[in-house]
Amino acid sequence: MKGGILNYKMKEKYSLGKKVLVIDDEKFILRLIEEFIKKEGFIFIPAYSAEEGLKKAKEEMPDIILLDIMLPGINGFEFCRILKKDRSLKGIPIIMLTGKAIETQHKVQGLTDGADDYIIKPFEGRELIARIKAVLRRHQVQQQDVIKKGRIVIDINNFTVSIDKKQVKLRPKEFDLLYLFMTKSGRVLPRSYIFESVWGDEYIEGTRTVDVHIRRLRKKLGPKTAKYIRTVEGKGYIFETP
Repeated sequence: MKGGILNYKMKEKYSLGKKVLVIDDEKFILRLIEEFIKKEGFIFIPAYSAEEGLKKAKEEMPDIILLDIMLPGINGFEFCRILKKDRSLKGIPIIMLTGKAIETQHKVQGLTDGADDYIIKPFEGRELIARIKAVLRRHQVQQQDVIKKGRIVIDINNFTVSIDKKQVKLRPKEFDLLYLFMTKSGRVLPRSYIFESVWGDEYIEGTRTVDVHIRRLRKKLGPKTAKYIRTVEGKGYIFETP
């Protein structure tokens, strides 16, 4: 992660630094998945129930969720419906895990509730990783050369930003911040998540620097577009366009 989110993106890997939240009540399955995904550079986040999974989803803001269907209490289908109703979490892709070949109507139900793919247990590590990367690729807005949100256009290849076709000069970290916000549009991003994504393991005291850089970014964006970056009291920031 050192060097910022854009350097990470330019490596064109779908694993390094990506957070995978795995929700399953079987410890053996969790250990197995942990082994597979850590070898690929993913960050492993375990949860043993849907309730714990929802809590960790809000705290960790994972890039993808692996979700067992047969969970105690809230099952996988219900979890999907709850997640997709949460504005800050609904953009997270979900791969459902099932212990047997599921019937067509159940698969349709899962896809309708918000799942992106299914994996049937037992599975091979190569299949699991391939499915995760395939789903991430489909959800990777950052693979676009040009991203447009509202009046802002960001060109990844040329590292330029324009508002209403007028170029805006940003410093590298300001560019990284805007890139992060635009690719995570509609999701509340905690300061710790923003700091980790943009600054990585660079040594900087505290996360107050996030607020300072966002203040500078807003000033450069101008009053009409600065409001796209909204402060969520006690939680962090969210990027929303009209």
